[in-house]
Amino acid sequence: MLTEKLRPQLDRRSFLRKSGLAAGGVASIAALAPFSSLAQEGQNAPRGIPQDNRQAATATPSLSRQFARWVFGLRYEDLPPTVVDRAKGVTLQALTSALLGSQLPAGQEAVRLMLEEEAGVRGGATVMVDGAKATKGGAAFANSEMMLAGGKYDTFRMLTHPGTSIVPSALVAAEVQGASGKEFITGLAAGYEVMERMASDFIPTVMARGFHAGPVFGIFGAAVAAAKIMRFTENQITDTIGLGVNLAGGNLESAALREGAAARNAMLAVLLAKQGHPGGETALEGRAGFYHAYAGNNRGQLTYSFVGDTQTSMAKIAANLGKEWIFLETLYRIYSISGYNIAHIDVTAKLCEEHNIRYEDVDRVEAVVNWLETQYPSPAFPTRREDIGEAKPGSTRYYSAYGVVKRGFPLLPTGADPPEVLDLMRRVTIIPSHDMSLFAPRITIFTKDGKSYTKQATGREFIWDFSEEARRIREVIPGLPVSGKRFEEIIATCLGLEKQERAGRLIQLTLKENASAALADLAGA
Repeated sequence: MLTEKLRPQLDRRSFLRKSGLAAGGVASIAALAPFSSLAQEGQNAPRGIPQDNRQAATATPSLSRQFARWVFGLRYEDLPPTVVDRAKGVTLQALTSALLGSQLPAGQEAVRLMLEEEAGVRGGATVMVDGAKATKGGAAFANSEMMLAGGKYDTFRMLTHPGTSIVPSALVAAEVQGASGKEFITGLAAGYEVMERMASDFIPTVMARGFHAGPVFGIFGAAVAAAKIMRFTENQITDTIGLGVNLAGGNLESAALREGAAARNAMLAVLLAKQGHPGGETALEGRAGFYHAYAGNNRGQLTYSFVGDTQTSMAKIAANLGKEWIFLETLYRIYSISGYNIAHIDVTAKLCEEHNIRYEDVDRVEAVVNWLETQYPSPAFPTRREDIGEAKPGSTRYYSAYGVVKRGFPLLPTGADPPEVLDLMRRVTIIPSHDMSLFAPRITIFTKDGKSYTKQATGREFIWDFSEEARRIREVIPGLPVSGKRFEEIIATCLGLEKQERAGRLIQLTLKENASAALADLAGA
């Protein structure tokens, strides 16, 4: 029986409660009973529909079904070159962050926790850098937490970091499945696309309800990527998404568990679906489904939005799948700072370079920004106001000043702040606007000779190709636990990932060079 097969996993709830890892709803394994789709609102869908016939239960395929059908049919050959390039780039970014995070307390704590609880597991997956084995969910959790700790991850719409949940789960799936580089890239692209489409218009509204949008949406990208790499059927992918609804979670008040829990719970959803556990056909858009629970309704009504419009279309979420790639909007958070601040550094620096403006020349600086960037993480629960109060290190005003003084920002910690930055940040003004795009500040520098210079960001300054990602990320080499030569191997493997017979080689490349097991695996790869 299914319950007998699952008992070894479900008995681990005591561990999850003790360690706090139950925050994705791990205790709620049972899937929701199917509810009606929006096309049949007001009528319950038939219960007990055979798996192979569930798609016929509604006149219009459910949102989960539309995603699953697209993901199941997606081939590597269907991916545009830009999508393949971005998949390689976000992989390199995530691996780099895990290497950095493995040396920091948060990353080390996650690894220690998993190894204390799961040492000696059979049929598990590899914890990066350390090389030990844990359960599939445990390895995904530890690897995700290292990526978060490292601070070098990607960003989508300011408040989600897809790679910190998707890449760890995709790597676990690739390792246990023996998947090729092409399969890994395809699964990764599918996971990003599904997650970001689900999240796109709803991030501010979900945050306003007290949820953390990163893990709430991250579980779906992670689960879809793993399911695709593990060669699931359309029905299994549909179930995986539905089960993810039960396991999604993340709270702003606590903020204690984020994408690590999403990656762990994603693997639980995947493994349950693999066993045939149903997920609920309309678990996303149904009357009591995901969007009703996390956004407050299933009609596309928003509490907040980035552009001021408080109504979106549910049909828009899955429209033009495979034709329009929202994945390409993912940008690189190359600096270990809040994503909405990264453009202030580079745009201000570029403005200074173009007009040869020096710190000594500057009287004051003004930055007009998207209004949501001034009230982090949500206008409903702001813990940080960037437009009022005193300028402090770590504020938007601080980073704008850094762009003027240093014309850049270090990728690794450098010690004390330059006194010029601490002086100038008090003369930076942040002006919120409902008309500005995300990550696209309009910077104006007023010089002491009475002149002013303005530069409008595009919001795409941190969207670049693999070559630029590799060039910029190399600055972290002195802070890595592996040699520069090994890191160049990682870069080269990511660049030629479609040629790799086993994508799991990426995990082995993160292991310390003195680990004999790693060297043996590399020799045989």
